[in-house]
Amino acid sequence: MREEAPPVTHRPLAAGSVVAAADSRRRWPLFAGLAGSIVVLDQLAKAAVTSSLSPGESVSVLGETVRIVFGQNSGALFGLFKDNAVMFGVVSLVVIGLIVAYHARSVGSRYLTVTLGLLLGGAIGNMIDRLRLGYVVDFVDVGIGGLRFYTFNVADSAISVAILLLFIAALRPTLVEGLAASRSDGPTSAGARSSDSVGSAAGVGDDDFDDGFDDEPEGDAAVPPTQPR
Repeated sequence: MREEAPPVTHRPLAAGSVVAAADSRRRWPLFAGLAGSIVVLDQLAKAAVTSSLSPGESVSVLGETVRIVFGQNSGALFGLFKDNAVMFGVVSLVVIGLIVAYHARSVGSRYLTVTLGLLLGGAIGNMIDRLRLGYVVDFVDVGIGGLRFYTFNVADSAISVAILLLFIAALRPTLVEGLAASRSDGPTSAGARSSDSVGSAAGVGDDDFDDGFDDEPEGDAAVPPTQPR
C-alpha cells in the first residue's frame, strides 16, 4: 500500500512580529522627514542671515533681549572648543551614522523616532556648515544687558530639544518601552481577551469556588434532573 504524505502545515507569523515590522516601516518616513525639515529650515535661516548681515553685525528683535547676530562658531555646540571645526565635522559624520544605526535597532516608539529625528537634523545642519565653511553660522543672541546666553541656531535648538526628550525618557522609560510593548503585544492580548470572553459567555472554564472543577454552564444544562416520584 502507498503511504499518504503527511499534510503540509503552515505556521502563521507571530502577530507581534508583523505589527513591529509594519511599525518600523512607518517610522522611517517620520524619522527622515523630520531630520530633513530641520536641515532645510536651518540652512534657509543661515542663508538669510549671511546674505543680510556682515560677520559680527547684529539686528535687534526685542530690544537688547533678543538679537540676530552673524556669529562664526569654529567650535562645538554653543561655541565650546573653538578652532576645531574640521575635527568636529568628521566627528559629526560618525555621530550621524550612529544615530541612524541606533534608530534602525531601536524599539518601535514614535517618541524615540521624533527624538532621534531632531538629533539627526541638528547634527547634519551643523556638519554642512563645518565642512563647507569651516565654521558654524550662529545667529540667535538672547540675554539681558551684559548677561548673554551662547549664540545658537536652528540646528542647535533641535539638538537641545532632543537632549531634553532623552533626559525625560531616562526619567520615564515607559514613554519609550511602554508604547513599544503595547504595539507589539496588542493583538496577542486582544486575542487572549477575546478567547476569555467567549469562554465566559459559554460558561466553560470558570471555577468560582476554587474546588478544581469547572462550574456547570448556565441554561438548560444547569437544571438538575427531575427526581423520581
